[in-house]
Parts: sequence; C-alpha cells; structure tokens
Amino acid sequence: MVRQTAILKHLQAKGRALVDDLAELFEATPQTIRKDLNALAEVNQIARFHGGAALVGGTEYAGFAVRQDVAREEKEHIGRATAALIPNDSSLIINAGTTTAAVARNLSHHVGIKAVTDSVTLASEIRDFAGVEVMVPAGVVRKSDGAILGEAAVDFIRQFRVDTAVIGAAAIAEDGSLLDYDLREASLVRAIIENARNVILTADGTKFGRAAPVCIGKLEQIDTLVIDKSCPQALAEMCVAKSVRLVLAG
Repeated sequence: MVRQTAILKHLQAKGRALVDDLAELFEATPQTIRKDLNALAEVNQIARFHGGAALVGGTEYAGFAVRQDVAREEKEHIGRATAALIPNDSSLIINAGTTTAAVARNLSHHVGIKAVTDSVTLASEIRDFAGVEVMVPAGVVRKSDGAILGEAAVDFIRQFRVDTAVIGAAAIAEDGSLLDYDLREASLVRAIIENARNVILTADGTKFGRAAPVCIGKLEQIDTLVIDKSCPQALAEMCVAKSVRLVLAG
C-alpha cells in the first residue's frame, strides 16, 4: 500500500511513467510494479498502457484509503490550520473528503460545535468528541469513501444556515472552477455553499490544474482557501484577484 501510494503520487506529479523507470525509482522488480499498477487501475484514475501507466482525468474517485495517503502530511497541516479558523459555540457543515477529514480530527478540543456532515466516515471520527454534536442526512452511502448522496441529503442540508462550511474539491481548474467527479456530490456541495455564511475551501497544492468532469462552484464563491505551502503562484494571484483570503498551512 505504501509503494502504491507513492506510485500514485508520482503519476500525479508526472502524468505518466514507464514500468522500468518506476522499478528503478522504487527499487522493485518490474513484475512487482506491474502488480501495483494493476491494483491501482482497479480503484482510481490510473490507465494502463503497454509498458507503463498514466494518470487520466477520470470520472470517479479513488478509494478513500488511497486518497488519504496522498499528500498526507500536507493534509494534516491544512486540517490544523482550518480547525483554528472555526470558532467555539458555532454551527458547521463539513463536507466528505480526505482533507476535510483532517479538519474534523482537529476539532477534538472545540466546544459548543453543532456539526452537520455528509459523510458517515467523518461522523464516526468525531462522534465521541465531547464538544461536538454531529448530525447526518439520509441518503445513499457511497462505498468508496462513505459520502452520503442523493436528493434527501441535499434537502437536509438546505434546512440549515450555518456559520461555517468546510468543503473540498477534487480539482481546481486554471480558471478558478472547483471540480468533482460525482454529479450527486456536486449538487450537495452547491447546497452547502449556498447555506453557509463563511465558506472555507481546503485543498493541497496538487489539486490546481487537474481535471474532473463536474463543476461544483467557482473560487469567487469561497471566502477562504486553506492550502499547503506548495500553493502555485497562479492560484495565489487568482485568490487576490477574486478577494479570497489565502491561508498557507505548514
């Protein structure tokens, strides 16, 4: 799993790679690398070609465990920095995702938090926190990561007007579009954005310039972007132009 995660991160940075080059890089046999690539192709955006593999735009999420290990340290920094922006005695919607999960883990010392989350994974993570009351909507649970989807979930979110929303995105396009792979997830995130007074987007630097097929919103709809210190200069300049507060974590 550790090597597969490293291979996925390498492909996210390079786009494509040959089996022989990966074998040399990770000090493994070509046969082992082929098995790793075949395993990754079954759960995420890796496309196999003769002699290698490529990262494609994709139409669906990788498994939660695989995504959680990508940029793990950066996500932990982002989680701590974002949690510090959430005041005690306030209401919160926290969207499903691996970066938002890092935010949730850092709410353990908060008090008076009424949290809504569209993720059974996140709800389970924070349900024992003494200062956090958790609510989840009805809906269909996505097997890959525990996200709760469907019209019932969207209607549930629309009943609230919370102080803060914390969301993630699969990708941030170069024009500032926030992108995702699942149309049902996009509908839910749009409802979250519409029903929060303050919207915080969490993303690591690898998300910028990547592709995903569904638009969930625009950068100008966000109040604060919390990102690790690898934030691309073009994204930082876009935040200034669109009056989005930029917080560099780490």
